Amino acid sequence: MNLMYPQIITGADLLRGIVKLDELAPLLKERGASSAAIVNSKLFGVRSFSTMLSKYGIRPVIGLSVKVSIADEDLLVYIYAQNQEGFSNLLKISSAISTREEGNLPLSWLQAYRQSCFVVCALTHASWTNHRNVEVLQQLAEDVKQSTFIGISRPGGARHTKEDNIIQLSEECELSIVACHEARFLHADDFPAYEVATAIRKGYKLNDSKKPKNRFRQAYLPTQKTFSEWFADHPEWLQKMADLLDSCEVKFGKEPFQLPKFPVQEGQTPIRLLTEKCQDGLAKRFQSMPIEYAERLRYELTIIEQMGFTDYFLIVEDYVRYAKSQQILVGPGRGSSAGSLVAFALGITEVDPIQYGLLFERFLNPERVTMPDIDIDFADNRRTEVVNYVADTYGKHYAAQIITFGTLSTKAVARNVARVLDFTPEEVRFMSSELNSGLSFSETIRQSKKLQDWMAVDPRRARWREAAERLEDLPRNASTHAAGVVLAANPLVNYVPLQIGTDEVFLTQWAMKDVEEAGLLKMDFLGLRNLTLLDRIRSMIEYNNKQPINFEEIPLDDQRTYRLFKAGDMSGIFQFESPGMRRALQTIQPDNFKDLYSVNALYRPGPMEFIPLYSRRKNGQEQTNYDIPELQPILAETYGIIIYQEQIMKIAVEIAGFTMSEADLLRRAISKKNQQVLEQERQHFIAGATKKGFDHVKANNVYNLIVKFADYGFPKSHAVAYTLISYRLAFFKANEPNIFYAAYLSSLSGNKEKTVELIREIKAKGIEVYPPSVKSSRYSHTVEGNAIRLGLGVIKGVTYPFYQQLAAARGNWSSMFDMAISLGANHFNEKSMIPLIKAGALDEFGEKRSVLLASVDAAHSHALYIGNDAFSDQFQFNSRPKYTPGGAMDQMTLLSFERDVLGFYLSEHPVEQLKRNVMDHIQPIASLVNLRQGTKVKCIGLILSVKRIRTKKGEAMAFFTLQDETEEVSCTVFPKQYANFSNLNENEFIQVTGSIEFRNQSLQLIIDKLVPVTS
Repeated sequence: MNLMYPQIITGADLLRGIVKLDELAPLLKERGASSAAIVNSKLFGVRSFSTMLSKYGIRPVIGLSVKVSIADEDLLVYIYAQNQEGFSNLLKISSAISTREEGNLPLSWLQAYRQSCFVVCALTHASWTNHRNVEVLQQLAEDVKQSTFIGISRPGGARHTKEDNIIQLSEECELSIVACHEARFLHADDFPAYEVATAIRKGYKLNDSKKPKNRFRQAYLPTQKTFSEWFADHPEWLQKMADLLDSCEVKFGKEPFQLPKFPVQEGQTPIRLLTEKCQDGLAKRFQSMPIEYAERLRYELTIIEQMGFTDYFLIVEDYVRYAKSQQILVGPGRGSSAGSLVAFALGITEVDPIQYGLLFERFLNPERVTMPDIDIDFADNRRTEVVNYVADTYGKHYAAQIITFGTLSTKAVARNVARVLDFTPEEVRFMSSELNSGLSFSETIRQSKKLQDWMAVDPRRARWREAAERLEDLPRNASTHAAGVVLAANPLVNYVPLQIGTDEVFLTQWAMKDVEEAGLLKMDFLGLRNLTLLDRIRSMIEYNNKQPINFEEIPLDDQRTYRLFKAGDMSGIFQFESPGMRRALQTIQPDNFKDLYSVNALYRPGPMEFIPLYSRRKNGQEQTNYDIPELQPILAETYGIIIYQEQIMKIAVEIAGFTMSEADLLRRAISKKNQQVLEQERQHFIAGATKKGFDHVKANNVYNLIVKFADYGFPKSHAVAYTLISYRLAFFKANEPNIFYAAYLSSLSGNKEKTVELIREIKAKGIEVYPPSVKSSRYSHTVEGNAIRLGLGVIKGVTYPFYQQLAAARGNWSSMFDMAISLGANHFNEKSMIPLIKAGALDEFGEKRSVLLASVDAAHSHALYIGNDAFSDQFQFNSRPKYTPGGAMDQMTLLSFERDVLGFYLSEHPVEQLKRNVMDHIQPIASLVNLRQGTKVKCIGLILSVKRIRTKKGEAMAFFTLQDETEEVSCTVFPKQYANFSNLNENEFIQVTGSIEFRNQSLQLIIDKLVPVTS
């Protein structure tokens, strides 16, 4: 008998098994196994299982573990696909189970979908009466006894006490018996790791006395000898199971495209409708369509129809149009799709490909037929609305979101295993600090003497290591992919298994790669936070000006905007915020939109080395020369530097006579670095260039130039489209700074560090920041005159429901007591009021914060006493309630209260007060960057963080971050100075004397002297 494994539950089944395919396949090959079956609880991982086992010459069998509801009982069965029809039915069975809340399968559903499937009923745990068993099995088998079997397993060789009953039952029901054995891990000594995996999955600790018993101690892969010994008295059961598996054959491969259909009216065709929509779209942009546009449109429509993508374009246009009709902000384009005039005409993109010299073949190449890929960005807070629209419009059975799996990475596996082993918080902190996320868990342990020593003192820690190494990289949980959506012309269950998703949209059981292998069209609906920011800015401007904004009408030559770019004033500007990008802008000094998207494409590893060259040539400090004059029209816009992939394609066309389609194939071939293909393309290029009259040597040099820059080449279409978002944000920052900053501040909710930096920048620009106000603030930040009014949502402890109560109760309040009566005693209490007072939100009542704090109880009692009588026409106050006198509150206390509830200092930074009491010349931290290396300075600031270390000689030293009202700076205290002043604590004020040093272009202070400062 050939060795076979009838039931393997792999690690793809979310810790129900811990079998890794790259370990399983070699082991099966080594043991001479002829076949093996995967029987996960869902169809997770079946395509990978099939591919891996086929690679090793082992027959992969696709099965499923299912609980079937029969006569009020749940019966475990294994269902195996005999062929492609059987697998198609497995898709439906798995989907049926996974889209039901109950998690099992009604018998009637199994009967409907069991064609071309074998069903093995696992009865080894049976405890029913013999009569009941007969009844149940007869219902299960019905008229297909030849494909129904009874499974008997003997884990560890143990014979089940009910086995004789089961054998008798099989005879009465005329059903054959097959040998079963469920394997959830590879080797017997893997059980401890499996036990940990089960505890992680079910959420209990291994030392919990109430934990469930794990009945899978013997669920390893037995050898052929072991299998034979277990079933020595019934070898025919093993043979029967082997025959069953050998008769199963399901093949996986790259399936044909399953493109969706767009519904058209009777008498209309998709291509005619698409053509009409494109012509209408261009007619809105041009009074008379230029010949170049008409020819390009005809060409693109011809290619789109030939490739079978007409319906796809209509569908994308449909949901983009829906989004815009609902005021959902859509991005101007993304990736290579911005090179399509059809996409531009339909309003899918906002980038004119002819104006910017973008190529359609970079997007769709008729000589390289692949799925079209139009990725769309939406404001991230409303992306879900568009996904739901697609599901509602085309049918929930035709559209689904794509699953993604979270894995047990190095730190994740260490923490999860530590939790179930009940490690102390101190143990968890130690091992977390020592683990390196850039290395595997095993490699980290091998390189860390500290961890090795730490594990040696406690057997639990040794078990921690063994379990973590076995479980690392296994899928831990399933979630929804951030962007991917699939759509098909027929119900998706014909191609991919489904499960319950979110917002009533199904979720595929297969991840992105498997979904695409199944031939399904993947569309990316991306949520972009910067579009949400842009949308918030738009809404605020429209609210103030009462006029709608059309982003496409924003001029691309606004000089205020370019002054921001030239200065590197880029906080809040998409893609341009990093210090390196700011320096690049300051170096290049962009004058126009072309410079901006060039910088965007250049600022990446590799091409950024050409930023100084681009700057010199752009600013007239160096002449641009071309070895071949024909390169000038192609490279003039980038001063002779190849920046874009489209430039590589144009060079191939102009110099070597390639078609655009051939040029795209060349671009792809070069990027893959296949030496044989590179040489073939070299000959092709030189032959074409020679034919066009170019010198052989020069042609070869041009090809070398292409190869050199191919790695650096960036899609120009993407650079242009994404830079358009950046420019629009910068335009509003330059022209509507108050609104920009208010909107950007709101988007930073929860990001304390960035909020502090931004408020510092706002104040430096002379824009006032008003404290939150219970009388006028909304939940988010708003513009008030020439100032920004902070929203109540910025205050720690103020929830949106409370804000709604407060906003609804607002009236003509003249005191805190009026507010208390309007809110009512239930909502006006210490918990809600104290944070508001500390933040300054009640300052408008004209009382000191110390008085307001002291009067909260009195105001609450007043509201409680007055109650609903306050709203009675007959009710009159005999006398106005009085505030309780409050004690003195110094400025430092007031500021510390603000920091407690806001996360930052608002009225002023306490350092400002300290500086007023110091006679020395104190340098603002923000000014240090303009000083030379080695300059001696004095600064006063607040210590934000401290890191203490020991040198190789064992001497103590420290690094700390110092903050004043203008900026922060990293400080280094070497051992000699640290010995004189080692009492560095966070949130304390100090005066430092030190020298400026620049390391890796970053400023730091080398400290000579430290002095504590008190108010």
